[in-house]
Amino acid sequence: MNRKILLAFIVSTVLFQFSNAQQNELWNGKKCAVVLTYDDAIDVDLDNAIPALDSVGLKGTFYIIGQSPVVAKRMNEWRIAAQRGHELGNHTLTHPCDATLPGRSWLTPEDDLSRFSVKRAQNEIRITSTLLQAIDGKAERSFAYPCGDRTIGGADFYKPLEKEFTGARGVTPGLQHSSEVDLNDIRCYMINGEGADYMTGLVKQALESHTLLVFLFHGVGGGHNINVSLEAHSKLLHFLKAHESEIWIAPMVDMAKYIRAKQAEKK
Repeated sequence: MNRKILLAFIVSTVLFQFSNAQQNELWNGKKCAVVLTYDDAIDVDLDNAIPALDSVGLKGTFYIIGQSPVVAKRMNEWRIAAQRGHELGNHTLTHPCDATLPGRSWLTPEDDLSRFSVKRAQNEIRITSTLLQAIDGKAERSFAYPCGDRTIGGADFYKPLEKEFTGARGVTPGLQHSSEVDLNDIRCYMINGEGADYMTGLVKQALESHTLLVFLFHGVGGGHNINVSLEAHSKLLHFLKAHESEIWIAPMVDMAKYIRAKQAEKK
């Protein structure tokens, strides 16, 4: 066997072994990982989503807008949710998004991220973390970018905050192995009207590929123009519970810490 053929054989063997190791990756001893996230701190989180999760013993991450009236009016209920193991994640103080991007005509000047200074964006995120710690007593949590936006005038406002969160969820869809996850832009699937078959189909894909699957919900049974039906949401939760021996289901704060540790092992 000449050198070129030998080298090609060695390279192909290494690549095959690496690919095979990824395909058989375990997540906390299970075949795949799922994170259930809910955005915006709305009434149906407390009225529909959390009771549904509690009924099957699953934990979710609720990304809280600090100035949401539902936070002020129902603070003790959020505190109880955190005590039961649900994460209160940071979704900024006012949920600003970049109004210069297409499809953003619904934004007011006050909510236009492009009008913010980087310092203001960072201050409002830190204020929200302080508020959330006052509610749940916890110093660790994850972050979610409103609308997936993370820059102001080309400057990444989140980068200086990286060490203040275990990870940050974006809005780009995708299933990933732990080595592929960018903890500053974790991929997810936003659900808007899709049924239970679609959602359980994503879980089956994650099981087959041994990957991380993150769901992004807004309204559950109403309460938001981005919505999933109560029935479809319930069917997903019961499917996850029925396959809990194969699926690690955890809040984002814990999932991101696990991924960070796994990535550090490979360095």
